[in-house]
Amino acid sequence: MVVNTEGYEALVEYLASSLTLFEGLSVSANSITIEDVVTDLIATQLMTVFSQNPDIEQDVRFQLMQEADAVLADLNQVLEGIWLCEASDVQISFLEDFISLVKNLFDSAISKIY
Repeated sequence: MVVNTEGYEALVEYLASSLTLFEGLSVSANSITIEDVVTDLIATQLMTVFSQNPDIEQDVRFQLMQEADAVLADLNQVLEGIWLCEASDVQISFLEDFISLVKNLFDSAISKIY
């Protein structure tokens, strides 16, 4: 639906080309981590998709959740080395923008179904 599209592949390439934003991080047990930010943003955007499209059939909802899990897994893989590091404001802003772009892909996929 989303993760096997050219648009998604382009976003992952964009993320990979922006990895310099994530250099020089250290693991932190006290602050919000990259993992926390990504997980929260994906969950929030998925809930937004569902609230904007209340008539989505159950099987499509499950497919969207599986796709969101795949996005999370991909981000974990790309950001693996810094996944548990403290997120800076610049990194959070980048991740907010990036995951908003992923949400746009979900919106586009839903519009093709309905």
